[in-house]
Amino acid sequence: MKWIAIVLAVLVVAVLGIAWTRPASVQISRSARIDAPPEQVYALIVDLHAFNRWNPWAKMDPDIVLRYEGPESGVGAVSAWESRKVGTGRMTITETEAPNRIAIRLDFIEPFASTSFASFSLTGGSGATEVVWEMHGPVSFPQRVIGVFVDMERMMGRTFEDGLTDLRRIAEP
Repeated sequence: MKWIAIVLAVLVVAVLGIAWTRPASVQISRSARIDAPPEQVYALIVDLHAFNRWNPWAKMDPDIVLRYEGPESGVGAVSAWESRKVGTGRMTITETEAPNRIAIRLDFIEPFASTSFASFSLTGGSGATEVVWEMHGPVSFPQRVIGVFVDMERMMGRTFEDGLTDLRRIAEP
């Protein structure tokens, strides 16, 4: 019994040590080519009602509760969510440069309180748009412990890819 306790203690210390060495921030970036003009794609991002039609996290929970505040779209528009599956938080559009860029502040409340920042960069030509979706923010120590077992960049990156696929499906004729 004593040896089991020692082995478990060593394992816990090892996991905590590995977590301590992991980065305290995350940066995720994914891109997609969408066969639609930038103005059309931009409209599906800058209007948070339209955004939530393809938002991969909103799609994860059919029982998600969404609230909107502020203007319908653009700077100051807010979408707040409450969900047992994806947590609680709010996103606020902080900057826009039509039809090329949208910046968003993400305030997560549950399961981990934090603030991150996302942006969408759109470049167009020949009737198509290249969309780059980026997010960066802090990673708390408990999240770093989880990160020892789960590749957060890969998991979040796949979710971004799913969202961009749905954005493409909605935007393309």
